Amino acid sequence: MNEQDLKHIIEATLLAAGRPVTTQQLLDLFDERDRPTPEQLQAAIDLLIADYEPRGIELMQVASGWRIQVRPRAIDVVSRLWQERPARYSRALLETLALVAYRQPITRSEIEEIRGVSISSTIMRTMQERNWIRVVGHREVPGRPELLGTTREFLDYFGLKSLDQLPTLADLRDVENIGVQLELPAGEATAAAAEAEGETQAEAVADGESEAGESEAAAEDPELSADAEEGEEVAEEDSDDSETPTLVASGETEADEQLAVREPPSE
Repeated sequence: MNEQDLKHIIEATLLAAGRPVTTQQLLDLFDERDRPTPEQLQAAIDLLIADYEPRGIELMQVASGWRIQVRPRAIDVVSRLWQERPARYSRALLETLALVAYRQPITRSEIEEIRGVSISSTIMRTMQERNWIRVVGHREVPGRPELLGTTREFLDYFGLKSLDQLPTLADLRDVENIGVQLELPAGEATAAAAEAEGETQAEAVADGESEAGESEAAAEDPELSADAEEGEEVAEEDSDDSETPTLVASGETEADEQLAVREPPSE
């Protein structure tokens, strides 16, 4: 069997299956005398991947095998075929799922301790119904709580071949908080801290430039500088005399201030 025929059979099989198909399952489709070698099969798959490159679909390998799927750039338009809206998941569910993915195996009580709130039964039921998490064992402590881990369906849903393809914690938002919660490795923690420090220094430089700009403007305009000094003196007098109420706006005379203080309140 030549490469083109093999490529067409692989394409037809993946379209007909409607689910991921493993390399071994593809090989098992052929009779023993016609069965290609794993190398030949992979070469045909590579050709198919190249054929799909300029098109709106792609051939991708996920945890459960090979599948043909819509490219991300076409999803928004293609999704209009279905009337129902795509599922939207709460922040609490995604945080819980992230903790299971990055720190598995992990118990429910450990997740609650990290997040600082209890996990609702709805969140756990949703993840279990979608078969994203499973019980992988029990912690050898009193009560033997269940240890939770992710499943192949979790990887398939998010288009991942393995957990190694999860984004690093340093690539995620709120790096500082997530790094503490998920025990960011030393190297990534250093990088995240350096990035946060760089942002702080940038803000400080921006503040310094703003103050320098104000100082230059005051130096060019003597009246502006005099007004600023006068405002500072008034502020200092007000802070020193805390018993004197501030009843008049800036610019009124001292006599007006005394009159305003002595005038009895209207009944």
